[in-house]
Amino acid sequence: MNVGHGSHVETVSASDGYRAGVSIGWVGYLKRVYHRPYYKATGTITVCKISCAYVIMDPVSFSELQLFKEIAANRSMSKGAALCGVSQSAATQHVQEVERRLGMELFDRSKRPLGLTDAGKLYAEFCRDVLDRQEQFDLALERMKSEVDSAVRVASIYSIGLSEMGRLQEEFAVRYPEARLQVEYMRPDRIYDAVRDGAADLGLVSYPEASREIAALHWRDEEMQVALPPSHALANSEEVYPADLNGQDFVGFDEDLSIRKELERFFRLQGIAVRLVMHFDNIQMIKEAVALGRGVSILPARTMQAEIAQGRLVAVPLRAPELFRPVGIVHRRRKQLNRAAQGFVALMTGGSPGVNGSSHV
Repeated sequence: MNVGHGSHVETVSASDGYRAGVSIGWVGYLKRVYHRPYYKATGTITVCKISCAYVIMDPVSFSELQLFKEIAANRSMSKGAALCGVSQSAATQHVQEVERRLGMELFDRSKRPLGLTDAGKLYAEFCRDVLDRQEQFDLALERMKSEVDSAVRVASIYSIGLSEMGRLQEEFAVRYPEARLQVEYMRPDRIYDAVRDGAADLGLVSYPEASREIAALHWRDEEMQVALPPSHALANSEEVYPADLNGQDFVGFDEDLSIRKELERFFRLQGIAVRLVMHFDNIQMIKEAVALGRGVSILPARTMQAEIAQGRLVAVPLRAPELFRPVGIVHRRRKQLNRAAQGFVALMTGGSPGVNGSSHV
């Protein structure tokens, strides 16, 4: 069997096709032609292998394409070499190597200045096209990196988002007009998952907990007050003592939330018992139930401002300075926060953007 490799022809027996370095593609081709009459009569097959351009040029780098482009444009080895910062000898060797790979001369060396052959013109056009595509790719990639670096994804519990996110978004837009702030509200457990999985850059949670995967930054401690409907007997009090809550109908939080556990611990320490009539997983629903007269609750004071202004709720200070709601920012450890995320942390904490995913406060 005669197998042609470009202009070189090798003789390989059909039975040795698998053992003689013939590629899988060639073997498949041979399988398809073994049954043909010519093979049955002569026992030989002549195959002409034509190498693809991308196989021939695979080792060529962008810098080498740029070198040839400059030589062709200036019609001079020395000028092209100088523009690319290489020696004339290196430029000459590169052109000779490309000509050897392609099997054709690219320059007419009998002319001065150098002239391109038809193959040289085709290759010069190829170089320009590839380099143009490289430039377009680099620009598109930089734009993509810029967009990623200018966006911060925040996952927030409902109470922080609904009460303050509007103000934070306005201030962030003033400080960082080129950046985008994307906010999604969800339950605390989902916030930790989103941060851990990379779906969010930052998480805003109450009772923040650090772990091997999650870092927690303290933001602030929020005062807790008693939430009452305006018609409640304690609504006109200047201050409520823990003992005043004993036996009261109470609208609380779902049992899997940290704030529920903290309130239960507070009640045990104070030796009081409330009647839990309803419980929810977010502050907004608790406020609505209290406003409808279903019971009282203990909530962060800053989350009730809108309902107090509307006359739907009354918030009375609780004589319990040890009771407060800590709020913090969580992010994934060993993850470099982009500039937008660092700026958002700085806005919240009153510090300056850090360089290693933190703020200087």
